[in-house]
Amino acid sequence: MRGQVHNQGELQELKVNIEKDVVLAMDKMAQNTGYSLDELVVIALKRFRASHSDYENATLNLD
Repeated sequence: MRGQVHNQGELQELKVNIEKDVVLAMDKMAQNTGYSLDELVVIALKRFRASHSDYENATLNLD
């Protein structure tokens, strides 16, 4: 994973509100690993996307 390039190509800002403890944990992880917070978030989102690729083509009925 260290050799992989994350967050490459055209970038777009994504502003989200998440639980404070998650933000603090991600900040601590960034400090401990040397990855930027942006890199850690994009890694997490890419992993979620890969695990839930069915969401991309799903028609959700939330009624």
